[in-house]
Amino acid sequence: MRFCDEQDFGFGWIDDEDPIRRTSHALVVDGGVWLIDPVAWPDAEQRALESGQPRGVLQLLDRHNRDCAAIAATLGVPHHVVPTHVPPFEFLPVLRNRFWREVALWWPERRVLVAADALGTVGYFRAPGEPVGVHPVLRLTPPRSFRRVYPEHILTGHGKGVHEDAAVALHTALRTSRRRLPAALWASVRHR
Repeated sequence: MRFCDEQDFGFGWIDDEDPIRRTSHALVVDGGVWLIDPVAWPDAEQRALESGQPRGVLQLLDRHNRDCAAIAATLGVPHHVVPTHVPPFEFLPVLRNRFWREVALWWPERRVLVAADALGTVGYFRAPGEPVGVHPVLRLTPPRSFRRVYPEHILTGHGKGVHEDAAVALHTALRTSRRRLPAALWASVRHR
């Protein structure tokens, strides 16, 4: 494990030994800390506690159980699964059916977008040259809710975040997701 996405509003940690590169985040808001899709790592948990009072664990994808429930129980904070309302955040619908329930976190004050699986920066999400890619299964119908946000930072559940030209990267990924599907699938096969 190692830290990533070091920003004044929080940080992330990534499991480099995991082939799917699970990434978790801690967001610091008004002296409180929110953990997003966390994977247990004592160094990250300690750093989160040093950053502020724990407020809750947000699980953005129904199947991203990771260590969310255990960490919420240990910290004595609520565990929100696919939340729709937790101030100061907004939650953008990604997909809601019996197989896949996901929302993305939008923090308008800081222009931070956090996506569990809808977006990723590891090789199996991206076509060549893309800084961030739409999940391969969602490329034919990328989340429409993302069209209304213009983030300065994109944090993903798989791979390090995008902190430069994030809005351009997002809107390009959305606009070209269908056209670039074959290249993304080919990159995914090569990545394995």
